[in-house]
Amino acid sequence: MMSKRKPLVGGNWKMNLDNAKATALAKAIVGQSPKTDGVDVILYPSFPHLVSTNKVLSPSNIKLGAQDFCGRPNGAYTGAVSLSMLSDVGACAVLAGHSERRHVFGETDEQTNAKVRWALEAGFYVTLCVGETHEQRQQHQTDAINAAQIHYGLAGVEAEQMPRLSIAYEPVWAIGTGKTATAEDAQTAHFTIRTAVAARFNNDIAAETRIQYGGSVKPDNARQLFAQPDVDGGLIGGASLVAEDFLAIVEAAAG
Repeated sequence: MMSKRKPLVGGNWKMNLDNAKATALAKAIVGQSPKTDGVDVILYPSFPHLVSTNKVLSPSNIKLGAQDFCGRPNGAYTGAVSLSMLSDVGACAVLAGHSERRHVFGETDEQTNAKVRWALEAGFYVTLCVGETHEQRQQHQTDAINAAQIHYGLAGVEAEQMPRLSIAYEPVWAIGTGKTATAEDAQTAHFTIRTAVAARFNNDIAAETRIQYGGSVKPDNARQLFAQPDVDGGLIGGASLVAEDFLAIVEAAAG
């Protein structure tokens, strides 16, 4: 039985591009927007490019997201960007718990959970990122790590908020390395994550929650990954910086 979950593909541009290139990339993607039919698409530019990207995206069905945020009200937080500021420039979605925030900037499970709850309460769509490191994978801890990050990440989240949340499985060892989990590995991890969501809520909510794969997705492996029953699209890094590659991945998600 095929899933009724609508595929979701995010393009995480990370700390890349200048304003002209970000605008050009957004225009190239919007220009081929018929290819995004049947798929929810969110682009995540860096903070300085949110306004210009939003101007390009606003006539389309492609949504604007932010890579990070500060879960505090506006005030004396030098260098931070609040959710109200993001809303003001057109962003409606955010990432929380991305592996680079966890492993480069040292954000904890508790901090990630606070961000998830803040963003949901503010009305944003949230993608909670989870995944194991290479060392954890070698120690056969993949399932335990993913289940624990789901447990912590969804603490305090209400059942009625879950339609505004997706989960991205990011095997940390596969991000930016050129390595990719096999389709079977991805499916196993996604099934474990869905089981953890069911344990936190119930089977119905778990069946409705979209789980994206994020780990060196390319046009040549996207279709096989997305064909798995528990893989509902992708959170794309490097390949999202090339319009042709990103659109090919979106088409693969559309089936």
